[in-house]
Amino acid sequence: MNREVAAVRATFSLGRVAGIRVGVHWSVLVIFVLILVGLAGGSFREAHPDRPAWQYWLASAVTAVLFMLSLLAHELSHALVARRNGVSVEDITLWLLGGLARLRSEAATPGAELRIAGVGPLVSVLLGGLFALAAGLLAAVSEAGLAVEALAWLAGINILLAVFNALPAAPLDGGRLLRAAVWRKTGSPLRGTAVATAAGRFLGWALVAIGLYLVLLGAVFSGIWLVVIGWFVIALATVEGGQARLRELLGGIPVSDAMTPDPVTVPAATTITEFLADPSYRYRHSAFPVVNGKDTAAGLVTLERADAVAEPERPSTLVTDVMVPVGELPTPHPDDPLAPLVPELQSNPAHRALVLDGSRLAGIVTSSDISRVTSWLSPSSAWRKRTL
Repeated sequence: MNREVAAVRATFSLGRVAGIRVGVHWSVLVIFVLILVGLAGGSFREAHPDRPAWQYWLASAVTAVLFMLSLLAHELSHALVARRNGVSVEDITLWLLGGLARLRSEAATPGAELRIAGVGPLVSVLLGGLFALAAGLLAAVSEAGLAVEALAWLAGINILLAVFNALPAAPLDGGRLLRAAVWRKTGSPLRGTAVATAAGRFLGWALVAIGLYLVLLGAVFSGIWLVVIGWFVIALATVEGGQARLRELLGGIPVSDAMTPDPVTVPAATTITEFLADPSYRYRHSAFPVVNGKDTAAGLVTLERADAVAEPERPSTLVTDVMVPVGELPTPHPDDPLAPLVPELQSNPAHRALVLDGSRLAGIVTSSDISRVTSWLSPSSAWRKRTL
């Protein structure tokens, strides 16, 4: 899966691969435990009985780790191809339903979209083939039954992952391929997104229905698992559709129309004590731009960060010591389009952007500003349609 905005946040970080942040969501433990228990207590034990218990558990643990690395390779391929096609990558997160590569922007052309989406299933097929080849070679030269079983399982699961992700429905990779095809045919990326998200919701509800049917037949675990997957597919497809409609709504609107110009600022030399005690800041906002000299942006100080400083240290601690540096914030120009800023605000922990004209602070944009603009545009768009 790959999207410009992800609904899943990493619980902890694994570091960087090829310069891209890689994180793991806590829900990965669910997958790991399911694979561990399912293989050690089921498939491996049934295929090769009378082995010591520790061998089943060791083989299952190694298999689970290799599966997670396969998911990482799948998502990393999306991220690397996206970067080569001019799409910046926020990070990769492994989670309950596999992996998620967060892209900061959209592909510029249908061809780029096709390459970014298509490489993931191709990598999974390639991994499946490599694991199958390794299983065949190992079976031919040794009696390592559990190792062969593990490699065969990894081959099958990677092929299954490729097939599932190739289904033409958002948010799966196949949904992106469908979007690229409709985009190429109609010339409208929004139309492509609408078709792909509609297909995603259809697939999600179909999975829910099949899952409920399996529960009625007595296959409770498999049924509930399908219901969970279907529900997530519906939710993520709906999110993508909403984001596409928002991009259409904000089309042609510059950042300057949404920003608060000349915001209240905090001089860089201000201490935490002065900042918290100054009545000009109190009750106004929960975050303020920090400036050096004449409106040169340095960062953003939040009330939460300032309040976290211990009281004895506040007189000697500057706001610059606790601020979010300007390099870690979205910094659009006033004339930049507003729509691409929305995913950056959503993905940035501060949920604010400093609008810069060169190095000079021109304004600030928050998620509330975006909501205000969309509130004004939505009814006026409807009014225009009624009067045409």
